[in-house]
Amino acid sequence: EVSYWLIKLNKNIVRNKNVNIVRRGNKPWIKVSSLKKQKEPENIKEIKDEVLEKWPLTSLLDILKEVELRLDLTSSFESVASKEVMSKGELQHKILLCLFALATNTGLKRISNNIKNVSYEDLKYIQRRFINKDNLKNAIIKIVNGNLKIRNKKLFGGITISCASDAKKFSAWDQNLVTEWHVRYKGAGIMVYWHVDRKALCVYSQIKSCSSSEIISMIEGVIHHATNAEVKKNYVDSNGQSLVAFAFSYLLNFELLPRLKRIGAERLLVPKANFGNISNIESIVSRVINWKIIRDNYEGMIEYAVALKLKITEPEALLKRFTANNLQHPVYQALQELGRIIKTIFICKYLIFERLRIEIHEGLNVVERWNSVNDFIYYGKKSTISSNEPVIQEISILCLHLLQAALVYMNTLMLQKVLEENHWQNKLTVEDKRALSPLFYHHINPYGIFKLDMNERMEI
Repeated sequence: EVSYWLIKLNKNIVRNKNVNIVRRGNKPWIKVSSLKKQKEPENIKEIKDEVLEKWPLTSLLDILKEVELRLDLTSSFESVASKEVMSKGELQHKILLCLFALATNTGLKRISNNIKNVSYEDLKYIQRRFINKDNLKNAIIKIVNGNLKIRNKKLFGGITISCASDAKKFSAWDQNLVTEWHVRYKGAGIMVYWHVDRKALCVYSQIKSCSSSEIISMIEGVIHHATNAEVKKNYVDSNGQSLVAFAFSYLLNFELLPRLKRIGAERLLVPKANFGNISNIESIVSRVINWKIIRDNYEGMIEYAVALKLKITEPEALLKRFTANNLQHPVYQALQELGRIIKTIFICKYLIFERLRIEIHEGLNVVERWNSVNDFIYYGKKSTISSNEPVIQEISILCLHLLQAALVYMNTLMLQKVLEENHWQNKLTVEDKRALSPLFYHHINPYGIFKLDMNERMEI
């Protein structure tokens, strides 16, 4: 396969107006032209305006309630106690209020002050007994699987999905010795790593330290998401890829598609010496592939891949063995060589097909959009996590994930309901379908209802 793509690139680069090889100093440099601006969709704004007209100022709490009534989320929240005397209706009501308080970061106290017959102690009881990491993950899986079941495959695709992976920094109170400082983003906090489908379906979220590897997070999300979705492609930025990541993506049967920041400095490998006539790309070929080291360590690579797939070991524990501190490890060397082969094939495709470059940018733009909606939902306390305990931080982020997934679920139903109407039949263009996404919120009121009665006086 590597031979095929090298020959294809050699032929294509002559007539490819957007890619050429130039000299930078005394070294060859791959120059790729910037992508053209996409054509603006004609009908997306009109579709969203119809959603706003039909469901104006919809409450986020109502969104969560509707998903509960359709999918029975609260059945995923099992008590840590041996038995419960609370009725199902009362339990359902209080779990939803507790989830909403944590997902918006407004806190249990402020939510309970606005709800009759529900006290702060009631919600604290629910939080202690029912809100834990496993229950939240099960509820999120239920929403994701429900979304895959109800969405129109012609508009949003089926269970085979392409994910974009990226991290977002959430601020945390820094008056604590265990709070981490992020070197790149500047500030105290934690990193949350998301795996978001091109149609805004987030299948996995995980909390990571500010210094943790995005490569480990990427692999963990693909193999541990536990939903019905089949991840076949994964888009990442430059921090989410490496030679070892390319190798494991091949062994675990998914495509790693990075947006390479320094594409100009990349080099290709050839399968053998004196390989054919590839004079057009000869200057960016570095050396011949070392097939022997891959053959000698093939079984070791497969063992590690199976251990990841079957969750025998955690990705972080395993991949920490393959770092620059362990360069002499034969399996590590074999993984790097396999990674170079897969990366060579990817670079050839990346340079040949402008459509692939557009696809990667579109995928990463979706996860950036997901990050921006985080701020809309997680608005309480200036979007700052007020605890430095990892367990509480993870519960808070999982609640946010759950509520945002519920918003995408209901928006999917709303869009499909609007597009069923006669005047939308055969009206959507190719650009409309490309840009159609259930990740929007201009019809949502996240804050609640505020009453002003001039006849009521404070009792002072």
